[in-house]
Amino acid sequence: MLPPYHHGNLKQVLLDASVDLIGTVGLAGFTLREVARRAGVSHNAPYRHFRDKDDVLNAVAAEGFNRLTESMTKAAESGSNAMERLRLSGRGYVDFALRFPQHFVVMFESPQPIKTNPESREAGERAFGSLTRYIGECQKEGSLPEGDSTRLALLAWSLVHGIAKLACNGRFPFHKKANVLAFTDMATQALLSGIACLPSKSISGPSLSPKKRPCR
Repeated sequence: MLPPYHHGNLKQVLLDASVDLIGTVGLAGFTLREVARRAGVSHNAPYRHFRDKDDVLNAVAAEGFNRLTESMTKAAESGSNAMERLRLSGRGYVDFALRFPQHFVVMFESPQPIKTNPESREAGERAFGSLTRYIGECQKEGSLPEGDSTRLALLAWSLVHGIAKLACNGRFPFHKKANVLAFTDMATQALLSGIACLPSKSISGPSLSPKKRPCR
């Protein structure tokens, strides 16, 4: 059980207790009553900051996306050029998932879609925006072909997310974090080398922007 909260940090204590609980029972066994018990507070205390358990999960997801953005950005900082920063941001993505697997689960497997919550949706958009920005920098540098940067970001995201998911589930024949990150480096290098050889016209396609609703 986490230590009792003191005045002013109840919300964070509840979030930490939620992550601790998810690590033990998963999303299926998640209840606010158990969160309160682990936080050492009354079962009504969570409602001072959250409407219900979905609200708590959205807050955990937002916290996770913010940490993901930070992990990608920090990893990319050591890159000497745009292509290297993009590759390292992928390493930062997988590193985040390995360090915060409970957040990773909530971000992508919660029954309640996070896109319905402004805080978690905006945090998720910032994380994806970081990846899109690195793609755009590569295109400006000339190391990646011109075209739809969002489409390329989705391709890169699919790769690193798949690696992160497999690693978190123990599906690789290697389990040390260093080996997973080394594999990530190899995979992202291979992907980016392949993308660099694509003609610009192959990257274009139907717009990925949300369709406008017709006027009524």
